[in-house]
Amino acid sequence: MSSPSPAVSQAKQDLGARLRVIREAAGLTGRDLAARAGWHSSKVSRIEHGRQLPSEADITAWCFHCGAREQAADLVASLRTIDEMYVEWRRLQRTGLQRLQKAAIPLYERTSYLRIYEPSLIPGLFQTREYALALMQAVVAFRGIPDDSAQAVEARLHRQTIFHAGGRRCAVIVEEAALRNRIGGVETMAGQLGHLLTAASRSNVSLGVIPIRDRVMWPTNGFWIFDEERVLVETLSAELTITPPQEIALYAKAFAELAQLAVYGAAARALITAAIAALDT
Repeated sequence: MSSPSPAVSQAKQDLGARLRVIREAAGLTGRDLAARAGWHSSKVSRIEHGRQLPSEADITAWCFHCGAREQAADLVASLRTIDEMYVEWRRLQRTGLQRLQKAAIPLYERTSYLRIYEPSLIPGLFQTREYALALMQAVVAFRGIPDDSAQAVEARLHRQTIFHAGGRRCAVIVEEAALRNRIGGVETMAGQLGHLLTAASRSNVSLGVIPIRDRVMWPTNGFWIFDEERVLVETLSAELTITPPQEIALYAKAFAELAQLAVYGAAARALITAAIAALDT
């Protein structure tokens, strides 16, 4: 794996800062804590400055000796996120895209409520075969990976079938830009936008569109919130998996604020229809 991303480095520093606050609240110096835990005297400083990642046992001992055992579970969850959050796309995609699509199926099977925010693309759960194929072929070309895009599309469509069955609910918010970005050409986009209109009519789907003129929140990557279990964030180079409850809550707050910027129902359909009409220009 390449050097850690800024997000991972920041997460390590944030974890260290939280541990430092706990130590200071207990009235202990770094040397005091190290002596109680039987560690080298420099270990506490390395952890607090994000230069060393603690183990789960380290966190448990830290909280025990600082009289903060009730905080250990959340801190361990943060640690597991740091271990899991940075997964390089090249490693995930080295054998193509199909495996990546299939690997996500269990997560969709156990999710009952999914919240999706996408700034520039139609979310995978609502993509047509042609749109998904054009998008995956572009990924294959950019990444220089084996081309199994046709098989990957079938896996994505199967994932759609799984999620839309069984009474699962989905709240999706897209930027108006996602309706205007032409993936796969005019015919493909017309079909995709028409399909989105149909999908929005499902009783278990809430579709909101944020008009370009109303974009007042800071730009952010797309993210998917799976119940209260995890958040997935896709960047150009990696997929981040977020599991600490307090961080999931932060994404839920962002989703709620984005939802307030969106329009729904007839107003959302009007934006989609306008995007279809604009394809002829």
